[in-house]
Amino acid sequence: MIKIGLECHLYLNKLNTKLFCGCRLPKDNDLPNSVCCVTCLGHPGSKPVLNRKALHHAMKLALAINCTLNNEVLFSRKTYFYPDMSKNYQITQYEVPLGVDGYIIVGDKKIEIKRIHLEEDPAALVHPNGLGKSAYVLVDYNRAGMPLCEIVTKPVIESPEEAREFLKKLIGVVNYLGVYDPDISTVKVDANISISEADYTRVEIKNISGFKEVERALNYEIQRQKIEKKVVPETRAWDTEKGITLALRSKETEEDYGYITDTDLVRVELGEDLINSIKKEIPELAHERVKRYISEFKLDKRDAEVIASEHLLAVLFEKVAREVNPVLAARWLRRELLRVLNYNSKEFKDLEIDEKHLIELLNFVETKKVTEDNAKRILEKLIEKPFNVKEYVEKEGIKVLSNEAELRKICQSAVKENQKAVEDYKKGGEKALNYIIGQVMARTKGAADNKVVRKIIIDLIGGF
Repeated sequence: MIKIGLECHLYLNKLNTKLFCGCRLPKDNDLPNSVCCVTCLGHPGSKPVLNRKALHHAMKLALAINCTLNNEVLFSRKTYFYPDMSKNYQITQYEVPLGVDGYIIVGDKKIEIKRIHLEEDPAALVHPNGLGKSAYVLVDYNRAGMPLCEIVTKPVIESPEEAREFLKKLIGVVNYLGVYDPDISTVKVDANISISEADYTRVEIKNISGFKEVERALNYEIQRQKIEKKVVPETRAWDTEKGITLALRSKETEEDYGYITDTDLVRVELGEDLINSIKKEIPELAHERVKRYISEFKLDKRDAEVIASEHLLAVLFEKVAREVNPVLAARWLRRELLRVLNYNSKEFKDLEIDEKHLIELLNFVETKKVTEDNAKRILEKLIEKPFNVKEYVEKEGIKVLSNEAELRKICQSAVKENQKAVEDYKKGGEKALNYIIGQVMARTKGAADNKVVRKIIIDLIGGF
């Protein structure tokens, strides 16, 4: 049996300043140690001040993942001596976290969330020759003080695949809330894992970036623990290039950090008026949209789940569904649009087309003025470079061949010219039938309805 608990560190990036000072949020092209101040570095006499907007973002997330908010916000000092925190402690929450006892539904299972709290990010450590090989380490304090929200699950996750699905759901929530920008930062995860074969000895893998890497790291660690004769409590690092975990240090306990209340920061009471105002800012989330899509648009549950899981896709779908049959719109956006995006290695944020292009295209499909095969080809071209769909269809002469008598003649010709395929089909070769259909589609430049062509050909072959 496997027990996995995740500690997810999420940057609240849609802010103007760091968590406890007036420094702007750093950018990738900033010079090292150029975006920091006496408060970031913990100089004597400097006093931190809580970023109110960061608190509101964290409250919104806590409520969205079903946590109960505590009545007050209290910060603590987590004491440790390491180069990434120059004042030798990290401002975080320990005794009284922002929220507790939440959950996220993954499949039919409720993944329980133990706590969610705010804390400052440490500095970045740079190993010039890679982890474990560098003779020295560089420190960049630009990142110190960045606003982090940490979400800690209970050890109820039972597989690496389930861990990955949980993270997808979590990111889905923060994307809906608009408190996170994936273009600026990635979610970093500390994964705690123990297995029955090692007497549930807990091992922590630190600072894993990306859902896929979390799954890879957990899969490796499970196998390592099964093979090792004796597993010890320790903290390990994940080497993405080698695909292995590396021992860093023995596992710390909570007592090792010597938590004490940070007296430089005042307690903040969370009154009912503030909590109610934050609740009003929470939009309709993915699981709520799924229910509405099923009841309002009559979508298949799986289609509704896929569309609602991606915020940008959900927004696009609702715009298209106002003008086109929602079931048709869902099928095309879920299957064809995703197919073309994956083929072109693009994400939804990279889309240059908008709802107008899709509405024009699907109107042609819905009214059967363009075949689905031709519509798929048009969509593939649209993703490369947007254009006016109506003008393109008229210019290229793309129309459905609706004259059945004319279509029947083309089918008769294809059957006569491909007698070997006819014989193969009569012997049970389904591919032979598809070959003849392909010949007709080629002659009509995709203007014939595939289903109609299939019916005519089967009828013709049956008459031979």
